[in-house]
Amino acid sequence: MNTEKLNFVFPSKTKMVSMLLMAVGLISIICMFVFDTNAEDHHYQHNRAWANIFAGSFYFMGIALASVFFLALQYAAESGWSTTIKRIIEATTTFLPYGLSFLLLIFIFGQLHMNTIYPWMAEGVDDVASPNYDKVIAGKIGYFGVFWWVRTILYMVAWVLFSWKLRKNSSEADALGHEDSKGFHWKNIKLSAYFLVLFAYTSSTAAWDWLMSIDTHWFSTMMGWYVFSGMWVSSMITVTILVVWLKKLGYLDFVTESTVHDIGKWMFAISFLWAYLYFSQFMLIWYADIPEEVVYYKTRWESYKALMWTVFFVNFAFPMIMLMSRDSKRNFFFLIFVGAIIFIGHYLDMIMIVMPGTVGHNWTGLSWMEVGTFFFFLGLFIYVVLTNLAKKPLLVKNHPFLSESLHHSY
Repeated sequence: MNTEKLNFVFPSKTKMVSMLLMAVGLISIICMFVFDTNAEDHHYQHNRAWANIFAGSFYFMGIALASVFFLALQYAAESGWSTTIKRIIEATTTFLPYGLSFLLLIFIFGQLHMNTIYPWMAEGVDDVASPNYDKVIAGKIGYFGVFWWVRTILYMVAWVLFSWKLRKNSSEADALGHEDSKGFHWKNIKLSAYFLVLFAYTSSTAAWDWLMSIDTHWFSTMMGWYVFSGMWVSSMITVTILVVWLKKLGYLDFVTESTVHDIGKWMFAISFLWAYLYFSQFMLIWYADIPEEVVYYKTRWESYKALMWTVFFVNFAFPMIMLMSRDSKRNFFFLIFVGAIIFIGHYLDMIMIVMPGTVGHNWTGLSWMEVGTFFFFLGLFIYVVLTNLAKKPLLVKNHPFLSESLHHSY
């Protein structure tokens, strides 16, 4: 094992690229508002700008949150194979407070009527005398309002605290001897069990509160699972790309080919879970043909048909064809190439979830606004994750399953 490569150094070129992406993205975001001067399409342009920022915030926050879930899953299942990549997973979780902070700002601006992402935040929606009165929203207003804000704050605080505590226990275990560190490992197992129960509930309710309520007249019992599967596969893609990239740089020589293969299998399997939920939600709504349900797909079918088909085939057919064989999941080029394509595909899925409820039929297709916003959040994500990755050795110490992971082979 090359001990000189146990500590990651953030490459200056990569840091420059991440900062360049942030700069280009920030300029694009500023331009979205500065050029928002046409009175005829002001409302549409304004909504589209905020919708892009929301989509970028949620997508990259979701990657970090799903990484916390996957880390907790490894602890709760007492899984050994993933021990050598635990630091990569932990580094990915560090973006969670940043993503949640952006979302919180968007929510606050919405409550102050500076954006109209959420129709139920508009003034007078529950007042019969108001021109903004909406009978359907008025019937749901008890679920929103103060109760919505209480839930939102609880989600954010709980997720950040669990994420921080899991990383803290892991770091403290490294500072102790092998026998003394076992206590922190068992603490993380218990903590992970609690988090998984909490996550099973809050991942769905947060999807209802933050995404489904954009289309306030619509509802789906499968929305939570659908959003969760998208976050999970995006997280696995991120971990896969990071592991392969680090190995290309000469790090992670202790990560075996079988471990990389296993990450590829997760990426492949969760892609099918997402595709199953994507199709099932559409098929059940289409078959039932209930007006309050089909309205969601009616808008998307009429104005976003190309995006719908692109999202489905890129995120389902592409991984199925490219990652079906055993050899492809052990081929570094294939994993990075396929992973990058699916990563973009799931970002487009987030665009498709958010845009129809905010800009409706005014959609004109992908533009520099979507690309620029993606660049900003991608650059910020890379910078935050790699900066935190450089703060700790890449290999955990004193972990009970470290030897199993170091010799993981099949």
